[in-house]
Amino acid sequence: MSDTHLTKMANQIARNQALIGDPESTAERVADHLRRFWAPSMRAELSRTAAEDDAGQVNAVVKTALKLLDAG
Repeated sequence: MSDTHLTKMANQIARNQALIGDPESTAERVADHLRRFWAPSMRAELSRTAAEDDAGQVNAVVKTALKLLDAG
């Protein structure tokens, strides 16, 4: 799957999760979704894309969610 498609999907998840409940827990809900429904290879590719994202294509909530996943 292309990194553009993964970024688009992750950004959509972040936007949808932002509509549910308080903003503080949005990144936690995104991280939970990525953990539960995305293959490790997809998460790894998204992490690489986010780390190299100088143009701001990856939503800030997604980047926070990825940090939460990395933290355990």
